[in-house]
Amino acid sequence: MSPADSENLLMGRLHLYVAFDWGEEIDLEQAARLAPAAVLTLARRPRTPSSITYKPPPLRFQLEPVALDLPILGDAPIASVEATVFDFAAVSVALHAPFRATAAQLTALAARFADPATAPSIVQTARRTLEPLHERIRPAIQKPLWHDALWEEYIVFQFPPAMPAEPATLLTERGGWLASLLRLEDQPLSEEEITEALRLSLRYGLGDLFVPDWAAAVLLDDEQGCVETLQTIEFANLQLLEFRHIDDRLDAVMARADQLIRQVAHSRLPFWRSHDAPLRILGELKVEANGLFERTGNVFKLIGDQYLARLYRLLARRFHLSEWEGSIQRKLEVIEGVYRVVSNQTVTFRMEFMEGIVILLIFLEILLAFFRH
Repeated sequence: MSPADSENLLMGRLHLYVAFDWGEEIDLEQAARLAPAAVLTLARRPRTPSSITYKPPPLRFQLEPVALDLPILGDAPIASVEATVFDFAAVSVALHAPFRATAAQLTALAARFADPATAPSIVQTARRTLEPLHERIRPAIQKPLWHDALWEEYIVFQFPPAMPAEPATLLTERGGWLASLLRLEDQPLSEEEITEALRLSLRYGLGDLFVPDWAAAVLLDDEQGCVETLQTIEFANLQLLEFRHIDDRLDAVMARADQLIRQVAHSRLPFWRSHDAPLRILGELKVEANGLFERTGNVFKLIGDQYLARLYRLLARRFHLSEWEGSIQRKLEVIEGVYRVVSNQTVTFRMEFMEGIVILLIFLEILLAFFRH
């Protein structure tokens, strides 16, 4: 590195968040007895009402530090690691590591996170770090199931206030470089792409700035002031994972529901077969999905702090959470419709069968009366 480059080094912290789903539900009280943990409370501003809190509050576990495989930064940075576990069996792993790099090195690092050949290494590192905790608190997990292909990761590049530039300068004169970090690209972007990447931003203090995108965010704030911001980012990423998980499960249920309708329609004796078991499964899943949907939504009651509420709304727009919510609601309505159709068909078939029996008995009674006389 040349002396000129060393003078242009940017310092900050890299925050990597990876969310996983561990099953149906976790008994947090039992989990706290199985492994040392702290009850997580959101950092509060003075005006935040004490009634705004998580119910039940999640648990935070400190894990062993790990070395990140990021050769672009030189020596492998050592990241502190912590896991946040919620009662609906979702867990978020947070890896925090300091960095000192040039602007070009940071864009190269961002592109590495988007490279399919190297991006999974962060997820694998998070999973390996989390496995000992998973084994320890496994008895507290109801219906444990850790999907290999289900996760959500998010990257935050955090700089001190007004570094690498004043917020206004960063959004204008250095907008191309900032957009490259957000889009995880090391190639120049078009003006349209830059405009879209920087379309949503938020400022609290004069030197603060938060710019979120789908895969990454850039944050200008000091380490003390950004705690609550980082927590909100982590929880929004976890909510996206839970929405995806519910949506995937509903897809599978809709496929089974369609098969169930076909069985009813083509069965020679539809009144004879009982559909109570599959109908009960459909009903139970609808209740479970609604319950999980409500619990994940309750985690994000941030209305007690207007800044955090606005910050969360920016993330929700980037993550398209309203579209996910609409998709889930529509599928729940379809499943409810299937439930009613199958139930009504079964009842109709049975009523028609009973009516046929009654008609047959009346006919037999008439015949017997005729032969008697």
